[in-house]
Amino acid sequence: MRLGKIGVWTSYRMIGEANAAVAARLAEELGLVFWLGGSPQLPTVRPLLEATEELVVATGIVNVWQYEPERLAAEFAALDAEFPGRVLVGIGIGHPEATGDYSRPLSTMTAFLDGLDRAQPPLPTQRRCLAALGPKMLDLAAARSHGAHTYFVPVEHTRAARERLGPDALIATELACVLDDDPERARATARGYAALYLGLGNYTRNLMRFGFSERDIAGGGSDELIDAIVAHGSAEQIAAVARQHFDAGADHICVQPVGVEGVPQAAWTELGAALA
Repeated sequence: MRLGKIGVWTSYRMIGEANAAVAARLAEELGLVFWLGGSPQLPTVRPLLEATEELVVATGIVNVWQYEPERLAAEFAALDAEFPGRVLVGIGIGHPEATGDYSRPLSTMTAFLDGLDRAQPPLPTQRRCLAALGPKMLDLAAARSHGAHTYFVPVEHTRAARERLGPDALIATELACVLDDDPERARATARGYAALYLGLGNYTRNLMRFGFSERDIAGGGSDELIDAIVAHGSAEQIAAVARQHFDAGADHICVQPVGVEGVPQAAWTELGAALA
């Protein structure tokens, strides 16, 4: 699989499922990997693959509470037979605030991966990655998958994750961004995006591991926190933040322009050029 260095992260809720083909062709034209978020069912990536010739599509993420591992492995096998080498299955445990059955996340994820390994055919280790923030989930990602898909993290997390994972495991880091040269307006847009994640314990506990306090998290996020998580400014300024993640150990950056309605053609194009 040729994952490349740069991708775009979006969801059908953001771009509209009817626009899947248009968005996929744009990403392919720009040479970007397409990360489909929003806890998708794996077959929903099919329109993206059918509309393109070589586009690599990753999920960010398939939620283990919504799947049996045997079904996920079978769905992957069907897609890979038709579109070989073009699907990376990002898998995650989700959040206790969103899943009534949430319990024992590490054990649950381990058991799910065991099921993927037992399936016939299994979902190959190198074709799956894990949503991972904390040390133990990062360890599991390195041991049982291609690596980690990290989300809503500062550069310091990327550096710590690389130290934890060693040199070989994938780190694919999501980078939310706002293309706006007005700092206050950009931060307001960023806070609209960040509000959901600042209400989820997995993310807030992770931020506090990296020096942020409850005061930083309250009230929509301090300027320091918002600036550390959501890059803003020109495409070149956002690319500079992406390079900080690369320097800290990321292998792949998936940029997510926020505050944009529909397919963000202009933003993807500007960011693709700046990151080339």
